Amino acid sequence: MRTFFPSESYKDTQLNALNPQSWLQVERGKAIKVSSPPPSTSTSFSSSIESLIKVPEPSILPFFKPADYVEVLAQIHEELDSCPQQERSNLYLLQFQVFRGLGEIKLMRRSLLAAWQNASTVHEKLVFGAWLKYEKQGEEVIADLLATCGKCAQEFGTIDVSSQLPFEVNTSSYETVSVNGNQILTNVVFRIGDEKIVCDRQKISSLSAPFHAMLNGCFSESLCEDIDLSENNISASGMKVIREFSVTGSLSGARPHLLLEILVFANKFCCERLKDACDRILASLVLSRDDAVELLDCALEENCRVLAASCLQVFLNDLPNCINDSRVVEIFRHADRQQRLIMVGPASFSLYCLLSEVAVNLDPRSDTTVCFLQRLAEFAENDRQRMLAFHQLACVRLMRKEYDEAERLFEAALKVGHLYSVTGLARLACIKGNKLWSYEKLSSVISSTPPLGWMHQERSLYCEGDKRWQDLEKATELDPTLTYPYMFRAASLMRNENVQAALAEINRILGFKLALECLELRFCFYLALEDYQSAICDVQAILTLSPEYRMFEGRVAASQLRTLVREHVQNWTTADCWLQLYDRWSSVDDIGSLSVIYQMLESDSAKGVLYFRQSLLLLRLNCPEAAMRSLQLARQHASSDHEQLVYEGWILYDTGHCEEGLRKAEESIKIKRSFEAFFLKAYALADSSQDPSCSSSTVISLLDDALKCPSDRLRKGQALNNLGSVYVDCGKLDLAAECYTEALNIRHTRAHQGLARVHSIKNNKTAAYEEMTRLIEKAQNNASAYEKRSEYCDRELTKADLEMVTLLDPLRVYPYRYRAAVLMDSHKEQEAIAELSRAIAFKADVHLLHLRAAFHEHIGDVLGALRDCRAALSVDPSHQEMLELQSRVNSHEP
Repeated sequence: MRTFFPSESYKDTQLNALNPQSWLQVERGKAIKVSSPPPSTSTSFSSSIESLIKVPEPSILPFFKPADYVEVLAQIHEELDSCPQQERSNLYLLQFQVFRGLGEIKLMRRSLLAAWQNASTVHEKLVFGAWLKYEKQGEEVIADLLATCGKCAQEFGTIDVSSQLPFEVNTSSYETVSVNGNQILTNVVFRIGDEKIVCDRQKISSLSAPFHAMLNGCFSESLCEDIDLSENNISASGMKVIREFSVTGSLSGARPHLLLEILVFANKFCCERLKDACDRILASLVLSRDDAVELLDCALEENCRVLAASCLQVFLNDLPNCINDSRVVEIFRHADRQQRLIMVGPASFSLYCLLSEVAVNLDPRSDTTVCFLQRLAEFAENDRQRMLAFHQLACVRLMRKEYDEAERLFEAALKVGHLYSVTGLARLACIKGNKLWSYEKLSSVISSTPPLGWMHQERSLYCEGDKRWQDLEKATELDPTLTYPYMFRAASLMRNENVQAALAEINRILGFKLALECLELRFCFYLALEDYQSAICDVQAILTLSPEYRMFEGRVAASQLRTLVREHVQNWTTADCWLQLYDRWSSVDDIGSLSVIYQMLESDSAKGVLYFRQSLLLLRLNCPEAAMRSLQLARQHASSDHEQLVYEGWILYDTGHCEEGLRKAEESIKIKRSFEAFFLKAYALADSSQDPSCSSSTVISLLDDALKCPSDRLRKGQALNNLGSVYVDCGKLDLAAECYTEALNIRHTRAHQGLARVHSIKNNKTAAYEEMTRLIEKAQNNASAYEKRSEYCDRELTKADLEMVTLLDPLRVYPYRYRAAVLMDSHKEQEAIAELSRAIAFKADVHLLHLRAAFHEHIGDVLGALRDCRAALSVDPSHQEMLELQSRVNSHEP
């Protein structure tokens, strides 16, 4: 669920918040206060801060968040090894929910794919295929580009339902017998109204047991040549089609309205083959949502599996649009147990899990969302499914201010083991005026379980002063990815006019996590400080990441605020913009570079080039979705065919299709030799070649060709840096040093790292250390530089550098692994395991889990080692060293 769940108290405090437009009406750099006389400078500043800076309470996430996700992942992995095939998809769905609670987008998708691949029924295939398609909205261009290369993308589109649900043939035959010594009549005439339809008695009797009994058994009709069927809801036309089917076994040419009529008749007289034929032909006619709505009632009424599944497929392939159709919602809302069994088989929980997610993303407060979540809870089959369903429905009830029902659901989720739901109970108690109960409840949780960051963050809401600060500091220590503690501390410091400390605090998290809410808060700081140049930088970065973003609790479009702020900053010419971009790129100021590119896109004609640069920055900032959007915009705005081919190549390369990306580069070069085409080809070839020694010389040649083509210094610096890396890999250190030096001469700052590597290989660690120090001094984002420099110094300096890395970017895992290894070498096993556990608590990383599993094995903790092995293999199922360690632990080898 991508929707933001704001807290209730935040919404209440924002009712009288700032009108940004009036605040930005400035004259000669001073804010106009039209409602009161000009106060003192200090009072004016405090007033501006109070009106601008509103830090919302942290939202209660509507996710499955087990207290020990490693244990749950390990359990799932263990169950997958031994469970029946029909249970595997649901286990992968649970794994998906765990990864979603951790914010691991790639792992979520992989789990969904595994659920689809392991589907044991066509209904599961339909649900998980539609879910994957829903998750991949906007990525259709990738399939189109693969098609131009003669390769089909893995599709999760239309399934041939009919072939997946074969007809179970009844082999019993109906023997013709004599009744009362009379020979059975050859024909039978069915009278319908004024029409008579002559049929072969034995052909009709073979359609079903009831017909056989009627025509050949002890009933009076067996002696009649003329039988009246007028009261059986079948028309003469329909009966003629049935007669034809009894002879040929085919319904070809029958019109849809007759098929429906025949279907009802076939069901009434238990004509299974006839019913199945109608079912399959009608299923083939379901081409639109209207068709599906019209035919599904009949499918459910007449128990037509193929038709019902085909209608379901149309609905699911039309997500999210069909959720806005009340007819479709009513079908899902009111389907009873028997109808669900016909429509979706055993996959009810999976189906309503998907429908709930789509509904929440459209409108979490809607009645449709509540309905789907209620049904999800109804179909939960075990406690883990109940945890998810109860907690999600509780979050929605809380948003709708249905407090009693929300409390009941949070309690139910907590009762079945979802500890995180205690946050909902604490919020509700606070809303009802029992803040002390909230504080004591969280204190009880913290004292009785291994504490997590969210526990201290939540408890901080129910205390003041030093206690609150202590809880927030502890929350950051336990989980540095939580944004609220940084925002609260920064806002508090700013209210106390401690400007530099406030900016430093919010910059701490922006240094490793580009959270929109943190950028928005810093934007507000700059507004209060009347630093409009910095303010516009942040709002332009926000708009790059999320063009439709709205600020101040969604009441003001970020684009509108940008327009207002821009009136108070100096306009840059195109030349000014390029100089600014060059400076910021060289100083590794990625947010600043994003802002400059955003401004250039308003006027510069070479939009394709600029969107491409934007995508490079976004990848560096770990924003892959925004980067792909920028790459697609680059393709749309390419000024030539050869340029478009390059961007298409990068789209394919970045989505794992290296060979197809290489092909696009070669097509571009055939049209025109260009820097970007050669650069792309070098990248793609390096990844796709099976023989590194053979490819190195080719990559060097390609990069040389790229450097001979026109380009700006930003990209030439990158090419020189890459060329230097290839030379190092080939052992040509002097040539590598020349490349790095040339790159530094055109201010490609990252080349310091390559040059340091050359010094290190030449056993000059001092020069390498000094080179990395220069990079640290120049780069604004320098956590990776500290990490690299730690390799070129003694143990004490290494420890200091790696502590700095963790301070600047706690998501980098190498420092934890290094410190743990040092502790292990010093025979401090428990401290070593604790160091790894500290990071594992907030980051599901296979390397951390692998090392902790090895430590557990070393101290003889087989169960701990097995748990970490299984969890790590949930993160990366093909990790070879992990597989070997698991095998060794399983066999109890030393």
